[in-house]
Amino acid sequence: MSELNGPGVWPGLKYDDAEAARVFLTEVFGFTETMTVRGDDGVSIAHGELRWPEGGGVMYGSMLDTKGLPKPQAGSQWLYVVTEDPDAVHKRAEAAGAKVLTEPYETDYGSRNVTIADPEGNSWTFGTYRGA
Repeated sequence: MSELNGPGVWPGLKYDDAEAARVFLTEVFGFTETMTVRGDDGVSIAHGELRWPEGGGVMYGSMLDTKGLPKPQAGSQWLYVVTEDPDAVHKRAEAAGAKVLTEPYETDYGSRNVTIADPEGNSWTFGTYRGA
């Protein structure tokens, strides 16, 4: 069996303005851009990949051709991102004027979480819980 180059599950998001999402996710949340393939128009994003510095990543792109699949509803997704410092993500988001959905809080299962909306309304929870 060959080794994977990264996580075996990649959440994928489609955006009406994928370029604005790319800027927000890298500059505000702290993802690292690893690949951006522009569409035929040179502006849209056909395929993008962002890595989280603490492990994992997401794929994203412009909401153009859904290849016959139902078009996702903008802002309907929720993602959980593991981080040692959700408070730092919260501070960056507040400084950038992002919509903070929950202030940092402690959960019953020992995680410290904060939830922030991206520019199109998707909810991103950053927390210390790494799973069972």
